[in-house]
Amino acid sequence: MSKPSRPSPRPGPSFALEQTVLDAGQGPVCGVDEAGRGPWAGPVSAGAVILDPDRIPAGLDDSKVLTAARREALEIEIKAGAVAWGVGFASVEEIAELNILQATGLAMCRAIEALAVTPASALVDGNYRFRLPCDVRTVVGGDGLSLSIAAASILAKTARDRLMVELDGLHPGYGFASHKGYSAPAHQAALKALGPCPAHRRGWAPIRALLKAGPA
Repeated sequence: MSKPSRPSPRPGPSFALEQTVLDAGQGPVCGVDEAGRGPWAGPVSAGAVILDPDRIPAGLDDSKVLTAARREALEIEIKAGAVAWGVGFASVEEIAELNILQATGLAMCRAIEALAVTPASALVDGNYRFRLPCDVRTVVGGDGLSLSIAAASILAKTARDRLMVELDGLHPGYGFASHKGYSAPAHQAALKALGPCPAHRRGWAPIRALLKAGPA
């Protein structure tokens, strides 16, 4: 009796997309990704990274498939070995004023502008072509395909997580340090008991519903 076949492991990101851009004479090329578009609280963040192909950290991958400890270790390696890296944020107020999509683009612009080397091209995770200060190439599922985008996803995630820990100290009782502003049961319970704080995205439908319902 034959053994059941196992699914093939996910191949993981590579430098192939970056190399195609470089071979076309359109470098330097950075990877760009965001973190925090969906939470109920806190800013949205973005990372931008121009990798040195000779100094790419082993194990780079989509930040969502890595543990927090692995992300933090890779963050150090990325910053030490990259040609350039940058992180940008868009605040809760900017999200309310612009909408989350445009605020994400603003955070990406700020991340690219923070790079010490000006890129000619950007590989951006997703299918939306943001207006950025360089040529944009969208890559659906890019954080699992491109090493530069994966690196950017890690920097965006670790930077935002640290900021949410800081917000936990400024606004205790909501559990920001643990759930990072996402819709965890503990977060929902805290909102019902305490109401929203200045870190919450009051334009979000769940927050509006809780405000309308009043305290528990």
